[in-house]
Amino acid sequence: MTDTSTVASRSRMALAALLFGSVCISGSPIFVRLSEVGPMTTAFWRVALALLPLIVWTRMTPPADPVRPQTFRDRFLLALPGVFLAGDLAAWHVALHVTSVANATLIANMAPIFVTLGSWVLFRAHVSRLFLAGLGLAFIGIVTLKGGPMALGNGDVGGDLLAILAAIFYAGYILTIGRLRSRFSTMTIMLWSTSSAAVCMLPIALVFEQGFIPVTLFGWAILLGLAFFSHAAGQGLIAYALAFLPPAFSSLTLLLQPVVAALLAWMVLSEPVGLLQAIGGIIVLAGIMVARRG
Repeated sequence: MTDTSTVASRSRMALAALLFGSVCISGSPIFVRLSEVGPMTTAFWRVALALLPLIVWTRMTPPADPVRPQTFRDRFLLALPGVFLAGDLAAWHVALHVTSVANATLIANMAPIFVTLGSWVLFRAHVSRLFLAGLGLAFIGIVTLKGGPMALGNGDVGGDLLAILAAIFYAGYILTIGRLRSRFSTMTIMLWSTSSAAVCMLPIALVFEQGFIPVTLFGWAILLGLAFFSHAAGQGLIAYALAFLPPAFSSLTLLLQPVVAALLAWMVLSEPVGLLQAIGGIIVLAGIMVARRG
């Protein structure tokens, strides 16, 4: 009984961490749009500055029995999520400036489709019909949230394709972290993946964009909020949750991001939330509940 109650308690904590991490990440589109530097440079500062709180937290709360990478294969696998994350951030940040925020956010959240396919193809993970029903219901809610099927064609086609590419990269990120969490701690994975993403993004930002350093305090504040709140807190909580929840369900729960992003856009950017958007948000939540039972 004790073991069962402990597992249930950990599952509830993991679900709470996943939901709050999703909320943290939901603010990233606003940070990206308000940034004074280019999308690639913003992506670099997002992960580079996020290393500061991660290092401080690691020093303050060292694990009791840390499992450290021993071989080249261990180091390669720990760096691999950062490569996927760099691809996701690069594609999505550019998409946010090329197509509409609604389109970019909606399409980038197609990651659960690729996570589920990847889990089934690579790891032979079982996918129930009830989970697929919840997945479909959640996507119907997101389409409704964004204004219905006719609204999906309003954005630039190139930007929409970049958002799809971002979804594929993010699916790879979720799958690799899900496998690593069986061996390594959250902080180990976060430090390695974040450092790897920063290394990947630095040359891209320097070669393709100008204005590497923000010129105002507001510009730095935007980057710090993006790094500390959206990345360090958001991705850290998600990495923690993946130790206790299936990657397919975890990626589905992250579909809350478009809902929260719409609310933040209403509060910060004065973009109103209409009746259709509210109905879409309710459908998304219903889809998540159905998938949870599956």
